Amino acid sequence: MMWGEKRYNSLNYFLRKKFNEKVYKVSLDGGFTCPNRDGTLSNKGCIFCSENGSGEFAGSRKKSITDQIEEQLELISKKFPHGDVIAYFQNFTNTYGDLEYLKKIYEEALSHPRVIGLAIATRPDCIDDNILDLLEELNKKTFLWIELGLQTSDEQTAIDINRGWKLEVFDKIVKKLNNKDIKVVAHIILGLPNEDRETMLSSIKYIVEKKVWGIKFHLLHIIKNTNLEKLYIDTNFHTLTKDEYIDTVTEGIQILDKNMVIHRLTGDGSRETLIEPRWSLDKRNVLNSIEKYLKEKNIYQGDKNEETT
Repeated sequence: MMWGEKRYNSLNYFLRKKFNEKVYKVSLDGGFTCPNRDGTLSNKGCIFCSENGSGEFAGSRKKSITDQIEEQLELISKKFPHGDVIAYFQNFTNTYGDLEYLKKIYEEALSHPRVIGLAIATRPDCIDDNILDLLEELNKKTFLWIELGLQTSDEQTAIDINRGWKLEVFDKIVKKLNNKDIKVVAHIILGLPNEDRETMLSSIKYIVEKKVWGIKFHLLHIIKNTNLEKLYIDTNFHTLTKDEYIDTVTEGIQILDKNMVIHRLTGDGSRETLIEPRWSLDKRNVLNSIEKYLKEKNIYQGDKNEETT
């Protein structure tokens, strides 16, 4: 089975098939913080999270949502002057706010003539029933997906990285979102301290069991001015080599359901703030190496998924 020219069901392929055109995302800053930063749960944040709330390429929160969309469209105007886009509320926790404010910024994004859908990144412990009702309303009138940062299914690692919630919280909210036919994208980080290959693959298997719509694979980035940087300096824990990452992510691709949409195979790092792994800065080379490995080993998404083979 081929998805265009890929051996996996990429987001680009899915969106082209659904909308009959190339669709980009524009990354927005909704002005949020996080309960793991503002003292509600902690003031330290997740150990890996940057000062920008893992939204290095989002717009400026000093500008309105409309102005941010225009700014982002200008950045991609040479390669994408006319097409439709998904408004992506990316950094920090984008349901962590007053309900009326959430309605306002989501509706403002949808009012832009080139916006055809919303992607909202948040935490599973920041979606109450009122917000769930709002998401259900949005889902009925636009193309919507919700991104949840699982990172790992290992409870000890979750404590170590200061995630701030237990696995049962993720289970509960994913079930509620699935019951309302709201698409869920789960994030996983490969290379977290003290996790071996089997632990990482167990997290991927867990995501598959939850019947989510999509997945984002991230390589652990050690970013300046994070608690992860301090841990790395103190312990010099092992960071994944390029070969180790490719081996793990391609094994993970085989575990997935064939219908799951892969939104990301590796993350973007800022050259100015990334400490390790520096090899990840050549993202094109990493992606090409993954594609080459899949082809050489004749690997396809879902090869080892019992329900879809």
